[in-house]
Amino acid sequence: MSAPRKQPERLVGVEEFLAGPPEDFGDIHDGVLLECMAQSPAHDLVVRRLSAALEYAIDPDGPCREVHSDTPIRLADGESADDTRRLRARYPDVLLRDCGAGPYDVRTVAEQILLVAEITSEGTVDADIGIKRELYARAGIPVYLIVHFDKDWQQITEIEECRLDWSGRRYITRHTHTDALVLTSPVHLAVTFTDLQSRLPRRR
Repeated sequence: MSAPRKQPERLVGVEEFLAGPPEDFGDIHDGVLLECMAQSPAHDLVVRRLSAALEYAIDPDGPCREVHSDTPIRLADGESADDTRRLRARYPDVLLRDCGAGPYDVRTVAEQILLVAEITSEGTVDADIGIKRELYARAGIPVYLIVHFDKDWQQITEIEECRLDWSGRRYITRHTHTDALVLTSPVHLAVTFTDLQSRLPRRR
């Protein structure tokens, strides 16, 4: 998701969020809309390449699977006594969901997500490794991938593979990938960091 910037606080209630088109909003935490700005080309490229790699990895003869990017999911509400400060929603960079469980519905899609990925940036890294890790785990999403960059935010240095622990409510880092991302579930996937950052050659 795009990086937050300082703006006057705007509250978004559940009814407004569900009634409005998704593009009207961004990440929402405890009812507060986190204003956003465009991400870097390097970030955008990795989002597109990872989405394509996941789509390619889906078994056409297997269960129904869909890949989405920057689409909304509603998470469990916060615990504030103020109804206007409870809504929590995120727009993950990439997600893989079980489409056999039903159509995409922002209210219930979190229950269908098999894998979610966030590509870090200078403006989002704290949220990606902190609050999002906590929120996605509480939602019961089995796999959370965190893509880390170098200090210049140009090259991938590692991809942290987080999976739910025995409680089903917290993530543990199962593996830290350093040259290529290799998964056996929820899809069989092997993609190098070079492929995730490579640009298509120009046509002559």
